[in-house]
Amino acid sequence: AAIGEVTLDSEEAIQTARTAYDALRQERKEQVSNYDVLVAAEARLAELQDEAVANVETLINAIGQPVTPASRAAVEAARAAYDALAQKLQARVGNYDVLLAAEARLAELNAENIYKTTGDYIAAKGAPVTGSIGGEYISGLGTPDVGSIGGEWAVLGLARSGRDIPGADDYYASVEEYVRKAMDEDGRLNRSRSTENSRLILALTAMGKDVTHVAGRNLLDGLDSMSFITKQSVNGPVWALLALDSHDYPVSGDVTREKLVRAILDTQREDGSWPVIASSQVPDVDMTAMAIQALAPYYENAQVKAAVDAALTFLAGVQNADGTFSEIPGTDASAESTAQVIVALTALGIDPTADSRFVKSGVSVVDALCGFYVTGGGFRHLMDDADVDGMATEQGYYALAAYYRFLNGQTRLYD
Repeated sequence: AAIGEVTLDSEEAIQTARTAYDALRQERKEQVSNYDVLVAAEARLAELQDEAVANVETLINAIGQPVTPASRAAVEAARAAYDALAQKLQARVGNYDVLLAAEARLAELNAENIYKTTGDYIAAKGAPVTGSIGGEYISGLGTPDVGSIGGEWAVLGLARSGRDIPGADDYYASVEEYVRKAMDEDGRLNRSRSTENSRLILALTAMGKDVTHVAGRNLLDGLDSMSFITKQSVNGPVWALLALDSHDYPVSGDVTREKLVRAILDTQREDGSWPVIASSQVPDVDMTAMAIQALAPYYENAQVKAAVDAALTFLAGVQNADGTFSEIPGTDASAESTAQVIVALTALGIDPTADSRFVKSGVSVVDALCGFYVTGGGFRHLMDDADVDGMATEQGYYALAAYYRFLNGQTRLYD
């Protein structure tokens, strides 16, 4: 009768009653008037134990794959339920290894750890390079070379994180060779893309090189025409302004900082976003974040402040529930889009891990970027991708450089 209402905590009372009953001689057992209560209690306890084990297994399955920082609450719920089980019931949990693996992955998805291991990865092996030749997929590692992947962005990330650049002399030699071959009489490295000049200016400035004397040429000369810079719509003025402001470089020709700022402001959409092409009606998260990065030094200007504040409102509104960002809202989230928002926020002096506008269900945008991390160093492009992606790795790494520069009170990434 002392068993009372059966719960998981009733096992000791049930076992005590069973032991006492089993110790009786047969004729005495027959005199126990409430033996059916004991039998029913044992059956109910078995049901409750089965349900408890199944509940834990369900919670573990609910963690899902891949494990990201957004999985933390599910992992903690599964762990709490597992630890609440009696030891003999814990042994019955059939997917406990899944919980252990999820916990290990969460521990790995720590921004400081990722910053170090990805830096080690790039510094030791060069930037990841993927592509195809003759239809055959290739993947390999190489030292930095001129280019938007495996080149300037890898160099900039390493330099701004305070690391040595592997093959720095060889890289600079390749820059000089590129300048000698590609630069025209107007100082332009490409007839249509002023960003070729801007990208090299940013990388070489981060390295401490003189951009006015590269193979006897001045990289700033290619940024002397507004009509040329704006050929790339929003992209051109954004990166020209970032390049010129990276070391307070002088302007030339008909280019002024005021004109570059105006060119950016004039292409902002009504919803606060920027498109890749000025005439486009499609908001672009990457372009919006990059525009903020370029405008950050001018935030005290009333028009710039209004534009940037509207852009921040837009970004906060399109952030995904797991803290990530998609280049085009409603499409798959990417490491690159998430990274660009981190660079934008830190450029404005905003802590991307603490500003409530950019924390969703306890997951910050920095946590979300870490979800794209690939074990051993590097980032995948999309969450479901299996392999390291070159562009995602470089942008993810320099976004973390921007974040840790912010934490350490250093200048913004492109300053």
